[in-house]
Amino acid sequence: MVAVSSLQTDLSSAPMIQVTGVSKVFGDVVAVSNVTFSVGAGVTALLGPNGAGKSTLFRMICGLAKPTKGSVSILGANARYDKIVRGRVGLVPQQDALFDGFTALKFVRTMAATEAVTDPDSAAYRALETVDLDHEDTRPVSQYSKGMRQRVKLATALVHDPEVLVLDEPLAGLDPLQRRRMIELFHDLGDEGRCVLVSSHVLQEVARLGSRILVVVQGRLAASGDYQKLRELMDDRPYRIRVGVSNPRMFAAALMKKEQVMGVNVRGGSVVVETMGADEVGREIAPLAQRLDVRLTEVTPLDDDLESVFRYLLER
Repeated sequence: MVAVSSLQTDLSSAPMIQVTGVSKVFGDVVAVSNVTFSVGAGVTALLGPNGAGKSTLFRMICGLAKPTKGSVSILGANARYDKIVRGRVGLVPQQDALFDGFTALKFVRTMAATEAVTDPDSAAYRALETVDLDHEDTRPVSQYSKGMRQRVKLATALVHDPEVLVLDEPLAGLDPLQRRRMIELFHDLGDEGRCVLVSSHVLQEVARLGSRILVVVQGRLAASGDYQKLRELMDDRPYRIRVGVSNPRMFAAALMKKEQVMGVNVRGGSVVVETMGADEVGREIAPLAQRLDVRLTEVTPLDDDLESVFRYLLER
């Protein structure tokens, strides 16, 4: 596994979230294991595959779950026991827990009232406008698309003007335009001095969210720091490409003669190629298949998916 120190950067000059030696165990399952990090103002991305423990970690940060071991503080207090601090935090949970019979305005206004906002109507209008939703829409949220429901959840997290935002997969279900718009909003909030902690399992989203990342794999903190440094580490290892062909052994033998090819592995009807020059090898695959008179059925990069990033981190 990559030692955290190998990617470590100062994620915060003034921590607003502090997680120290935190573990969470459910029976025989260790959901989070000995995680330590601090996060300050600005946008920080928490990257991890589904089931990595991101949601459990967020629940402990917001005081909704008690750590089995370790401690969590947010704005210098424990949100599980400090009601005032909970009011300074906005949470977008991964679960879709809206009141389906309510309009977006009624739901967000209700959440504003539970946070004792002075003028819940005005606050709800502003929050819905911020996430590009119409407060005059009379449809119940049960008729909203997943992306619109996600934005309703984000509006409820913003309605009481929190200092810390904990957003669990907030971009899931959004179309590309809205995803870009929400990422811009997160950066605007971070530039205002708020702490915005956003989780995602999509590597490309994390690249747009910002340079500060925390990588969680199997409940552990695998790396933290600068996104670009992580990508540079990834660029130091061979890329793998799976090529499906009608005669994989002949094709593999021909590939091994290429200067950029470091190794090949025949698996059933496919050849897995290892190379430091993925672009160059990729351009040669189709012409080579044509020269050898073999049928080409698949060309799939195996190292652009998120799982490969985590596998690489764990194997180092």
